[in-house]
Amino acid sequence: MGVNKRSLRLYLICAVILIATFISVASYLRYESSSSSATGSMRDQTLDYFLRKGAIHDRDAADINWYHAANSRDKINEAIKGPAQMIEADVLLRGRDPEEPIMAHPPHTDSDIMLKEWLRVVEDSHKGIKLDFKSLAAVAPSMVLLEEARAQLKGPVWINADVLPGPGGRATPLDAQTFLQAVAQVAQEDVLSLGWTTGWSQDTDNPGYNWEMVQQMETVCRPLERPVTFPVRAALLPQSFPQFQWLLQQSDRYTLTIWTGQDDVLNVEDLLPYRQHFHKSRIYYDLLDSQLSKFKTLPGYM
Repeated sequence: MGVNKRSLRLYLICAVILIATFISVASYLRYESSSSSATGSMRDQTLDYFLRKGAIHDRDAADINWYHAANSRDKINEAIKGPAQMIEADVLLRGRDPEEPIMAHPPHTDSDIMLKEWLRVVEDSHKGIKLDFKSLAAVAPSMVLLEEARAQLKGPVWINADVLPGPGGRATPLDAQTFLQAVAQVAQEDVLSLGWTTGWSQDTDNPGYNWEMVQQMETVCRPLERPVTFPVRAALLPQSFPQFQWLLQQSDRYTLTIWTGQDDVLNVEDLLPYRQHFHKSRIYYDLLDSQLSKFKTLPGYM
């Protein structure tokens, strides 16, 4: 009888352990499923595309070069012939009839090239494109044109807008949810470039990106299932490292695109913590040529 009691007690202990293990594993799987559903699994494929083309030789986002403000026929043709892998241009709705998406940056309200023509020029290249939207009115009709050109476009597509107020920002951001609804049907691999309005002034105390700003952005992006890059102003980054370290930890879909204003004062040494603490595939550097060249010669860059 004693043996039977010991056997029964051992059986009960084993059963409890098995049940506890099952509950633990089931809870973990439910968590993983919920986490995957929340963060999605589509990562940025920009570097993979340029690696396949031989334009870069490593998954290093610092090796991606940019051409800016290709907002005219001359500029887009120059960009197509140049060495930059990514071409950035601004999209507005024409300020007169016919109202249609054109390539222009405020305060300009007209251009010598429409988005439809611009996309046809890009179709003949292997360049990537970044469409920067300055108004919500231009987004929906531009998405229609983008999808019509989709089969002919070869390179990566980035879609950019400032959707939240940021440090020193005076411009009104585009409404985040309205913008995301307008771009919801684009290809899953397209990169959403979602930023903050910012400002910078010399000889003043320019604040960095605070916790409320990055947490608000993460709340906006968490339900998405596509890659997201956050354009961040280089001169404001030294005091914002903890915030962006946290933000990039929230999803492997997230990257940073570090950019600079023409008149910003930037010490490129201040960018080394970002280079050293994040995988080099997760930080794009959209800097002036002279700044990027100096940055790449710094001890600790590699």
